[in-house]
Amino acid sequence: MIGIDTNIIVRLLTGDDPSQSEKAQAVFKKSVVFIPDTVMLETEWVLRYAYSFAPSAIHQAFSKLCGLSNVRLANAHRMLMALEWYAEGVDFADALHLAQSQACNSFVSFDRKFVKEASGKGSCKVREP
Repeated sequence: MIGIDTNIIVRLLTGDDPSQSEKAQAVFKKSVVFIPDTVMLETEWVLRYAYSFAPSAIHQAFSKLCGLSNVRLANAHRMLMALEWYAEGVDFADALHLAQSQACNSFVSFDRKFVKEASGKGSCKVREP
């Protein structure tokens, strides 16, 4: 199993550099690939801000990526939970933070929009301090 960096996923999904895109495809064809949560987080940001991907396109790409038989995640269940909430309009970073905090009684944030959007999602209540 090999771990991959954000730029591997970006090349795979954008194809913006033919040589690197081909190498990224080869990595996924030849290896069992571990994608750290931090790489998913950074990739979402890069695709949204640097490449102007719509959240729906990112969600679709991530769902396919995470569904590959050779892809491993630190906690696939939590990542899929975060992706579901992202599809429902929660910011990806916030969704990932909340998904990873499900063992907690509550998640505290000053972000009122997030508190509102996260209402009823998971077992960890999001609230203001």
